[in-house]
Amino acid sequence: MRPAVPPPADSQALLTELEQVRARFAAIVSNTPGLVYQFVLHADGGVSFPYLSEGCLALLGLTAAELHARPQRFLELILEDDRQSYLDAMRASANALWSWNWEGRIWVEAWKDVKWINLRCTPHALADGAVRWDGIMTNITASKLEQLEVRHSRARLAELSAHTDRVKEQERSRIAREIHDELGGNLTAIKMALAMLAARLDGADPALREKTDYVDALVDRTIEAVHRIALDLRPALLDLGLVAALEWQVKEFGKQTGIHSCFSANQRDIGLDNDQATALFRIAQEALTNVAKHAHASKVTVKLARLRHHVSLKIADNGRGIRQADRAKPDSFGLRGMAERARALGGTLTLSHAGGGGTVVAIKIKRDTVRDGLIAAAAGATIAEENISASK
Repeated sequence: MRPAVPPPADSQALLTELEQVRARFAAIVSNTPGLVYQFVLHADGGVSFPYLSEGCLALLGLTAAELHARPQRFLELILEDDRQSYLDAMRASANALWSWNWEGRIWVEAWKDVKWINLRCTPHALADGAVRWDGIMTNITASKLEQLEVRHSRARLAELSAHTDRVKEQERSRIAREIHDELGGNLTAIKMALAMLAARLDGADPALREKTDYVDALVDRTIEAVHRIALDLRPALLDLGLVAALEWQVKEFGKQTGIHSCFSANQRDIGLDNDQATALFRIAQEALTNVAKHAHASKVTVKLARLRHHVSLKIADNGRGIRQADRAKPDSFGLRGMAERARALGGTLTLSHAGGGGTVVAIKIKRDTVRDGLIAAAAGATIAEENISASK
């Protein structure tokens, strides 16, 4: 029997280098959180996992040997509601040879638990028509729970904000009504009494007559102030609809500021309930206030439109425009308030530059489904959170 012939020096060096590469790869994989893997979609539609790191058991509750033996078990782990999106993402990546980035939920039988996982991998076309992906899967349950908690909190805050606005409007209406009925009634009675007193002062001391005329004029100014304050608190025209209220507000804005103002609406009935109409009216009020304070504009246009599924409100001016730095100011509560009101209605508020200078404030809200959508968003976030954490 002849002794074994040692490999040539070059081959020995290559083997040594190969072992070093393997050792480095193993060290990297062992310190990588999650599951490093290779996945192959064969031309006949079958699948396989040529490589699975030791993180397989910790992430999926299956050993690498079990998944090698039955690769289709991975698809079975994915919750039925998320399975189609996984398959769609896989096919899209295979067809276009784009990176595959997917996240969804799996059921881990070993721990009776639902996990959120994320997989990121890169496709490679093989000679036999198959596609192989090299990538990593990670457990993102904690971050998903945090996202759902934040979403749930935002929905609850939006509900609270909407409730606060409704209570505020109710209080405004109550105060306006009391001012109008109580103060207005009392001032009217005082004016009538003054008129009767003045009638009896014919031929009296001119100085006394002058005092009577002064008090009468003071009562008139006070009645006007009461009327103005009541209108500011709650315009009675809101009871006639949003179009009438905005038409009046824009006209008053032009009178008070001297800025040329025009209003248009494509329909008289916009199809919003009282709370929604009031919220949109307050947004328009705040936008006009900002124009008066900051825009240095000479013209303002307000356009209200009822579309098929939305209500659109645009306030445009020809002023100096709004800078990005102004939007980010810590004390820009007016803009934040408008945006929050729009979100509470299930809509959006955008700021953009108008052609030729100036600013356009655009609000778009859904008709009829605002409050239902808000409640559904909060409920959906709660249900999703409970589904994930039920087994904890």
